[in-house]
Amino acid sequence: MVPLLVLGVVEAGLRLAGVGYATTLLTPCTVQAKPASCYNLFFAAPFFPAGSVQTPRLYSIPTQKSAGTYRIFVLGESAAMGDPDPAYGFSRYLEVMLRERFPTRKFEVVNTGSVAINSHVVLPIATALAQHQPDLFIIYSGNNEVVGPYGPGTVLTSSGMSIPVVRSSIFLRSTRIGQLVTKLGTQKKAWQGMEMFLDKQVRARSPLMEHVYSNFERNLRDTIAVGRAAGAQVIVATAATNLEDCAPFASLHREELKEPELQEWSSLIEHGRDREAAHAYRDALALYTAAAKIDDEYAELEFRIARCLKVLGSTNSAKEHFRRARDLDTLRFRADSRINDINRSVASAYPGVGLVDTEAILGAASADGIIGSDLIYEHVHMTPAGSYLLAHAIFREVAEKLAAGQSVDAPSETECKRMLALTGYDRSRISQEMLRRMQKPPFTNQINHEDQVLRFSMQAESLNEEPNDTALRYQWAIVRAPQDPMLRYRYGLFLFAYNRAAAAEQLAMAQPWDGFPVFMPDGTQIR
Repeated sequence: MVPLLVLGVVEAGLRLAGVGYATTLLTPCTVQAKPASCYNLFFAAPFFPAGSVQTPRLYSIPTQKSAGTYRIFVLGESAAMGDPDPAYGFSRYLEVMLRERFPTRKFEVVNTGSVAINSHVVLPIATALAQHQPDLFIIYSGNNEVVGPYGPGTVLTSSGMSIPVVRSSIFLRSTRIGQLVTKLGTQKKAWQGMEMFLDKQVRARSPLMEHVYSNFERNLRDTIAVGRAAGAQVIVATAATNLEDCAPFASLHREELKEPELQEWSSLIEHGRDREAAHAYRDALALYTAAAKIDDEYAELEFRIARCLKVLGSTNSAKEHFRRARDLDTLRFRADSRINDINRSVASAYPGVGLVDTEAILGAASADGIIGSDLIYEHVHMTPAGSYLLAHAIFREVAEKLAAGQSVDAPSETECKRMLALTGYDRSRISQEMLRRMQKPPFTNQINHEDQVLRFSMQAESLNEEPNDTALRYQWAIVRAPQDPMLRYRYGLFLFAYNRAAAAEQLAMAQPWDGFPVFMPDGTQIR
């Protein structure tokens, strides 16, 4: 007891001295002078190295939940957040669908998704949100279980494997003593995106993957339990990934491969590439298949086989090889088959927990059932079309309960785009952002990198529109939803190039909470 007492005294002393910071999810604040709980900018510090902390789109929750309000919390990673632009993520589509079809109800859709987190972070988020009268939790998670905090392929924290060790580490890093020790023992690390993980390859057959799967299942079960205990409905969604247009980021040969076998394998691949480039796909497929008999664990080879099979019309076989290419990818930025099987099995094990199979829904909407870049930009981030499909499926689950079993049709995709002010300007802007990302590893290492660059370049050039048309689209949407801060924020950024005073007015109305600084795109503070 003496060491514990000493640690308690030191912890209390550090707090009194103002050392460190609180890492609770929410802190008290006001929004338009009304009490609320707002996102704590220090919450994610225990999960990231100093200098690279990632935050969600800032949000607040009114303290007083008014009568008739339906409160939805979205949990997950960057794909749940709506990256590359949360303004057009699935939660935004769901929000306008509900708002349009149930005009007498008030809907609060709070998206807590954030870049680079995983289920180890989602669980404490859900635990904190459970205290704020949730009606629905939507869990869209699974892409970052290897590269996120405490995964075997992470650079963010230690690679703790067991749940007790992970949760103890999170607790300790949240204390002032832990923060002080971490600060003294680590150097600042600037956030460099996916490029930071290039030397953190993990094989599909690695024993560490079994820990990944068991930890994900435990965290998912605990998150569901938190939501149910709070009296909320829970919906679990599988994670959709780009199969057709996202070549593996990295590949490793099987560990038992001997040098003569590697030489023969390399020769077959070289000849296969030549035949594929000459559009002799049957010849290429024969050579690739022969190489797979020597080493069937090389992810890039599976992708090449899949491409040939698709061109030759064997779409079912192509789909299986595309999946296998994803599952063998040793830079594991995409939820693999086991992760989604866990999502399905865990959701099905709880009565009343809904399952939305995003992977199946987007697959059914894709040519030949193989998800590509029309629904997912690069590897996991959904296009507006993909976001609409997922939101539509969740809407049906929610509307069935709100309408007491009566059928309610969701607004069309075109209607939703109008209400979200998804303009040609914005689509071009997002394509430019994706093009910028494509210029960095690991995307530059993909065998179809040139195709991806060409696609985003063409979209960036072809989707723009006249500024007056863009302004009119924003104005129409704001008239319908004048209290929507996301519309105000995006309109303000657009106006900056044409009317800075008008831009400042819109951005000020998008202030996340009272006292939070508001800046123009050039860095000028306006509030």
